[in-house]
Amino acid sequence: MLKTRVIPCLLLRGESLVKTVKFNKYGYIGDPINTVRIFNELEVDELVFLDITATKEKRAPNLKILREIADECFMPLAYGGGITTLEDVKSVLSIGLEKVVINSHAIENPQFITQVAETFGSQSIIASIDIKKNFWGKYEVLGVSGTKKTKLHYIEWAQQLEKLGAGELLITSIDREGTWKGYDVELIKKISDNVNLPVIANGGAGNLEHIKSVVKQGSASAVALGSMVVYQGQDLGVLVNFPDRKALKNTLS
Repeated sequence: MLKTRVIPCLLLRGESLVKTVKFNKYGYIGDPINTVRIFNELEVDELVFLDITATKEKRAPNLKILREIADECFMPLAYGGGITTLEDVKSVLSIGLEKVVINSHAIENPQFITQVAETFGSQSIIASIDIKKNFWGKYEVLGVSGTKKTKLHYIEWAQQLEKLGAGELLITSIDREGTWKGYDVELIKKISDNVNLPVIANGGAGNLEHIKSVVKQGSASAVALGSMVVYQGQDLGVLVNFPDRKALKNTLS
């Protein structure tokens, strides 16, 4: 197992896998069950699934597809999207997933993080923050899949989520997501330096050097990969894959 977790982050739209660019246009990737089978064969350590339309549609998690995914999956699983109640969390965890990812509902009701932590344990919560630079180049926290502005300060919000009981943070740069241009190392570094939680960097990975820079310079505890693990390369066709472990280890050593 790699010292730094390298986690495929897969996007669900309905019961299909898709990949977005800057949270907007999306391309069809395929069937999530077949994709999980491939990641089983590749012996990936951990998977995250995010339903990108559940919150917009005010829809609870799709337990049918999650159950099918969990039944096939050999590695720890996390899921986010449409989780608004303790019953939602219980339902997701009870079918075999280890963690829930909570974003928009924490913005609306921060105490929900504490309720989940007290009921199921902090280790079950990944608090997610979606961040975009505004016209003036300042970082803004957005909710509802990047469609709703908030007045939260990104560092203060990360610190608050830690105090509320989150077990780790998933930090996504909307500006970098799906671009293959590399992580926003500055953003990840600022958050990592101000919390004691593991920080998962997300958005922009295009090669091993991008992973190295966000871990070494950005102090990320883990990295999430999207385009890199579902495409053959930038502007190329779909190919579910995972970076060579030896190359990863050498890059991160």
